[in-house]
Amino acid sequence: MAQRSIREFDGKKILAVALGTPLKGALVSSQTDWTLLVKENPWLKTEKLVAKPDMCFGKRGKNNLLLLDATLEQAKSFCKEKIGKSATVGKVSGTVTHVLIEPFVPHKTEYYVAFKCEQAVDVILFSPEGGIDIEENWEKVQHIEVPVLEETPKLKLNGIKDASEKKTVEEFILNVFQVFRENDFSFLELNPFTLVKGEAVILGSVARLDDTAGFKAKWDVEFPAPFGRELSKEEQYIKSLDEKTGASLKLTVLNPKGKVWTLVAGGGASVIYADTLVDLGFGKEMANYGEYSGNPNDEETYQYAKTVLDLMVKGGGKVLLIGGGIANFTDVAKTFKGIIQALEEQAPALKKAGVKIYVRRGGPNYEKGLDLMRQLGVKTGIPIQVFGPETHMTKIVPMALKELKS
Repeated sequence: MAQRSIREFDGKKILAVALGTPLKGALVSSQTDWTLLVKENPWLKTEKLVAKPDMCFGKRGKNNLLLLDATLEQAKSFCKEKIGKSATVGKVSGTVTHVLIEPFVPHKTEYYVAFKCEQAVDVILFSPEGGIDIEENWEKVQHIEVPVLEETPKLKLNGIKDASEKKTVEEFILNVFQVFRENDFSFLELNPFTLVKGEAVILGSVARLDDTAGFKAKWDVEFPAPFGRELSKEEQYIKSLDEKTGASLKLTVLNPKGKVWTLVAGGGASVIYADTLVDLGFGKEMANYGEYSGNPNDEETYQYAKTVLDLMVKGGGKVLLIGGGIANFTDVAKTFKGIIQALEEQAPALKKAGVKIYVRRGGPNYEKGLDLMRQLGVKTGIPIQVFGPETHMTKIVPMALKELKS
């Protein structure tokens, strides 16, 4: 499962559609036409408002990034003041690009609820004392484990004295829990939510989706880059490819001038290779982090490899690790064809730079795939060492690092 954060506006929109409730929220960016925005959301002129950055981070109230009980003009001024400017949350600084405006809801009671996926269960977390101090009062949070095959859990919430109020909260949580499961959330936090005239109202939320479900999901949302980090054009390109396929294509550039680059099959394998490089003291030389998996076709692996190799050549990389575990269903020879095509195109530049390549792979048709890699080495003159499943997956890492030490 690939957990990716979404904006608060998008999370609330998914909930509103699924629960059949109205959505009052306006997402503002530097491109927003305020005349059109107000026309589409006339409540902006008639209600008191809340404005806050929608950048996939919390603790906005504690970081002077929350405007309450405001008029439309005050909300406009807040957006002008924050959008395009730098903000710091904890130790992370970045540029605010989006602000969410919602109706201001006076309230006394603040509840907390969150839902998260674990290996064999889904977990519901609840507290009758939500809000900005939830972490300081974590001992009051109730943990309810729901087996993945159990459809409707039985809730016995603690801390709510009024029976009618308790029933309303429990019904709301059960309804949201079904939305959580049906819409492939991996994490969903509502902090706080409150009750207004007997109806639950969500005030703040944080959400992550399983992005591998995007090809069949009911939602169509943007996955913004983590706050404080803007995607490069290469990362953005791979992201666009990933969104158009049922396979998985991920790329994060860590150090464009790094000497060690990777083309790794599988999310688990990518973690193992990265950990090995760090353990051996070469974390700073690790140029990229990412993976291709889910049986991508020739063109997809070609575009992925081409993007990585273009970066490698420009950055002066010296070692390329092409690896992965033992595949269950991915045709190794087929996915290698796209990589080999990209390597052939970059062969003159790779050879001139003295790049050495280490390959380790197993799985369906792996013998043919490894043989194609051997032939490529002979054809291009690039040093390519090839290993099958008889060699431990990370054994090629210290072999490659010797080249950097010599």
